Amino acid sequence: MTVEALLNRGRQRLSAAEPETGAAAGLEVELLLAHALAVPRARLKSHPEAPVEPTAAERFLALLGRRAAGEPLAYLTGRREFWSLDLAVTPEVLIPRPETELLVERALAVGSATEPLRAADLGTGCGAVALALARERPGWRIVATDVSAPALAVARANAAALALSQVEFLSGSWFEPLGPARFDLIVSNPPYVAADDPALASPALAFEPPLALTPPGGDALASLRVLARGAPAHLAPGGWLLLEHGATQGHEVRAELVAAGFAHVRSHRDLAGHERMTEGQR
Repeated sequence: MTVEALLNRGRQRLSAAEPETGAAAGLEVELLLAHALAVPRARLKSHPEAPVEPTAAERFLALLGRRAAGEPLAYLTGRREFWSLDLAVTPEVLIPRPETELLVERALAVGSATEPLRAADLGTGCGAVALALARERPGWRIVATDVSAPALAVARANAAALALSQVEFLSGSWFEPLGPARFDLIVSNPPYVAADDPALASPALAFEPPLALTPPGGDALASLRVLARGAPAHLAPGGWLLLEHGATQGHEVRAELVAAGFAHVRSHRDLAGHERMTEGQR
């Protein structure tokens, strides 16, 4: 089969499986075929008539079948872009979302661009937020933690691939690995989906690590409460806490930060207009 024939077959398969994807199906098919052939996507467009080896075609069709069944594209290719960083991802980590870039934007806004600020990213996953901050602020000293050893292995590999050696990765739950250290900035994108949330029925979420989606016990706000209440003991005077949360949780998170003694508490909206993260200053 040729490249063009496989692309057409792939578009038909994905469009039939997910009619609402529209033009996105074509892009995903191109990315899957480029991955299966180990070539740049541009080569597919420049050589549509090129024949494809049977083993490579079988590899592509197998990936296509998994994507049609709902498996996220990022897990199939093993890559995801975040803040213009090319990151490795595996089913051991949550796939970075575009809305989480708001957390990076606000961290850069409240943190100094010139002083050697001390920052911590709690629940780092693949390292997306910590590594984005490290790329933008080479002078910052950053600690990234996660309770999942496999997730930390992915994050460390991403840091090495991007040559961002100023990030220190520590194993443990939330503040536990920090010891007595205090920071100028703490950021976190914790699990905040309730155990009974209908969103968890989405086929895509079925492939992502439950630990990164839903707090233990199923209470959507449990991890956010732990972070809000524990952060003051780990922040330097004037330090900031930035938390990503669900689109309807802004009011509760603001209340938690105020109760914990934070000032300048405010929420910020993502590009879709949803309150996506809340910040406060110690």
